Amino acid sequence: MDKKIGFIGLGNMGIPMAKNLISAGYHLQVYNRTISKVDELDAASTTKCKTPAEAASGVQIIITMLSEDEIVKENVLGEDGILKTLPKNALHISMSTIAPDTAQLLSEAHKIAGSNYLASPVFGRPEAAVAKKLWICVSGSQQSKEIAKPLLESLGQGIFDFGETAGGANVVKVAGNFMIMASMEMMAEAYTLAEKNGLDRLKVAEFFGSTLFNAPIFQNYGRTIAGKQYQPVGFKSKLGYKDARIAFKLSQQSETPMPIVSVVHNRLLSAVAKGWGENDWSEGVGRGVSEDAGV
Repeated sequence: MDKKIGFIGLGNMGIPMAKNLISAGYHLQVYNRTISKVDELDAASTTKCKTPAEAASGVQIIITMLSEDEIVKENVLGEDGILKTLPKNALHISMSTIAPDTAQLLSEAHKIAGSNYLASPVFGRPEAAVAKKLWICVSGSQQSKEIAKPLLESLGQGIFDFGETAGGANVVKVAGNFMIMASMEMMAEAYTLAEKNGLDRLKVAEFFGSTLFNAPIFQNYGRTIAGKQYQPVGFKSKLGYKDARIAFKLSQQSETPMPIVSVVHNRLLSAVAKGWGENDWSEGVGRGVSEDAGV
């Protein structure tokens, strides 16, 4: 396989992912809105590009790791989007958290253009990306999955197949992020309840994280929320709110009653309204619960 690929999106997740691909021997044609971010990568293994179309020119694979549906669509479908130059039969691996219907729209646009699309959203914070410990969900054609496999194995600790429908993996990602948000709300409420009744909230979190809720989400976010230690920012509250909006929309589209979606949607909307949009989503939830309780 050609070791030259395109890469778009150097945010908190994109930077370590790009570095891991370079370590695996790939040369990246990179586009990022803030082009100076490319300087964080090995210069000998990167080519700076001025547009998404330039990043897609002459490669058989391009990866996008972007934050919002509209940004992804602009990078793919826009005047300087990747579909302008991506070669026939080439593959776009979309690793962003986007709505399933956006994934379907992009997949259809690729088919018309003669290229291929693979949904490949990931679970894991930036530190997991650094350690190549992401959990990766995929949906799309079997051929696309086989082509993408070596690259994805350079980024994560496991790849999980959710069928050939373009948006399948995105449904899983939306469901998973909803579960994380709901868990954070539950922990914040429980630990604040403990605090207001005179207990050490960190000690309570340590107990639950090692017994009834012995799982990474409850251990890692549990410590963060119980200790009210919300730095460094791994995933912004405004992006959590975006994911809550997608979950709410998907529940409406599929006529799936999800009362807790409304709770986490409003919690993160409140965080954004208070000016905490750039803060970690654990702060958006945890600090919000604490302030509601007056502690």
